[in-house]
Amino acid sequence: MQIVAWVAAGLVFMTFFMKTIVPLRQAAIASNLVFICYGLMGLNYGIFDKVLPILVLHVSLLPLNIIRLREVRRTIRAVHNASHDRVEFEHLIPFMRTEKFSRGQFIFSRGDPADRILLLHKGRVRLIELDKLLEPGAVIGEVGVFAENAVRSGTLRCEEDCELYSLAAEKALELFYQDSRFGFFIVQSLARYLSDEVKRAGSPR
Repeated sequence: MQIVAWVAAGLVFMTFFMKTIVPLRQAAIASNLVFICYGLMGLNYGIFDKVLPILVLHVSLLPLNIIRLREVRRTIRAVHNASHDRVEFEHLIPFMRTEKFSRGQFIFSRGDPADRILLLHKGRVRLIELDKLLEPGAVIGEVGVFAENAVRSGTLRCEEDCELYSLAAEKALELFYQDSRFGFFIVQSLARYLSDEVKRAGSPR
């Protein structure tokens, strides 16, 4: 029984050396299981009442550590999937409101406050400065929302009647910390924007 106790203690000690969360949770689960065995062994040695608090503690911690490990792995999978496929914004629509614009109408202009992210649902729009036509499904304005000065770097005009979903900047900042797919998409967008800016700066005028 004493050997089991030392093994369990060693596993707990190991958790403090883990630099990443998955091995830490795995070591914690292993220590929970060994401590549970230690507690149950108290029945055979007539000291169950003395080790009962240890047994109750680790029986309680075991499902918690399993749940947290599953959450971490789910987050890792979500980030991995987001790195291969453009994040889908359908799950964000409940947080968004619908905006409609007529053909030729400006949605925002360069220098305007970047107060929302837009998802183009119907119609086509054009980024004037880049002469870039965007089709339904395009996500627009995410760079401006997360920029230091939070202003629009371009002008967006409707090429036909349009319907868009808009996500307020405050909600976008909140989701950045809560939704790993959304957060990873924002990081990718900023990296892509920086790369495009470098290419434009190096291209001949």
